[in-house]
Amino acid sequence: MENTGKMELSVEKRSGPIDQRLSVAPMLDYTDRHCRFIHRLFSPHARLYTEMVVAAAVVRGDARRLLEFDPAEHPVVLQLGGSDPTELAAAARIGASMGYDEINLNVGCPSDRVRDGAFGACLMREPRTVASCMAAMADAVSVPVSVKCRIGLDSDQRYESFAAFIDTVAGAGVRRFVVHARNAILSGLSPKQNREIPPLKYPFVYRLKRERPDLQVTLNGGLKDCESALMALRAGLNGVMLGRAAYQRPALLAELQRALIDPAWTVPSPLAILEAVVPYAREQLQRGVRLHAITRHLSGLLNGVSGARAWRRFLSQCAARPGAPAEILLAGADILRRAA
Repeated sequence: MENTGKMELSVEKRSGPIDQRLSVAPMLDYTDRHCRFIHRLFSPHARLYTEMVVAAAVVRGDARRLLEFDPAEHPVVLQLGGSDPTELAAAARIGASMGYDEINLNVGCPSDRVRDGAFGACLMREPRTVASCMAAMADAVSVPVSVKCRIGLDSDQRYESFAAFIDTVAGAGVRRFVVHARNAILSGLSPKQNREIPPLKYPFVYRLKRERPDLQVTLNGGLKDCESALMALRAGLNGVMLGRAAYQRPALLAELQRALIDPAWTVPSPLAILEAVVPYAREQLQRGVRLHAITRHLSGLLNGVSGARAWRRFLSQCAARPGAPAEILLAGADILRRAA
């Protein structure tokens, strides 16, 4: 890994269009604000997504607690879950007022809990409802709105069904779609199995972009390295979205930043990442955050590099202790130096 020295972050919101080529997927229980802060250290331009936040919780609950983020996270997208246009519009308005760069609607989550709430992937059976929701959200905010969806549900493997869904939603003015190129199986498969078992059908997404060139289309699903991302962009897509591959080895984000966006970007050393996280952690601990809430997102810092096991053991034995101070992370610097 290349060592760039200490990391310096710009905390100003970037002006102008947001780069679409690289995104990190919304992942429940993973892409919280601390995770996004760390991912931003690896890639200055990646579009970062929140975990899915239920619109009703934003409107009726403590929106500031749910949606607060660090300015360094920009560009950052708020992903909402819901199916009521009025409620989604209100939640989108709150999100935009708090500074989110884009508002995204989840039409891809296959979990039972989400399905029981009448949103997520099951909404692919209700394209008119999705269109109404998106129209209401677009009317409520000045920032872009977008949809993250699957290519189909259950046994319906027809491209025509997928294209018809997209056309109906696009008819409401939506121009940006993030497509997980698998069907969602709503009965019999867990969310984890739904990320792995339904076959990937990239040709559906490529064809969509080819036949509807005015749409902005990002591919999600099964992308694990620079070459697969580059292939998608060469096929004409606007962007790629990675999930667990980027979470498990965040250095991949820096490699993609260099390959897709900025050839001059260098992969930050693990030690440089640590040096940037310590002051952030110190500030968060003063606000009542436990250190483990931050350091759990650092477990992949050495994945694929000698010393990974020792680093994870250090995090579990030291940083996870109740009351651990931010400075304890510096005790792991020798592990990171040896891995450089």
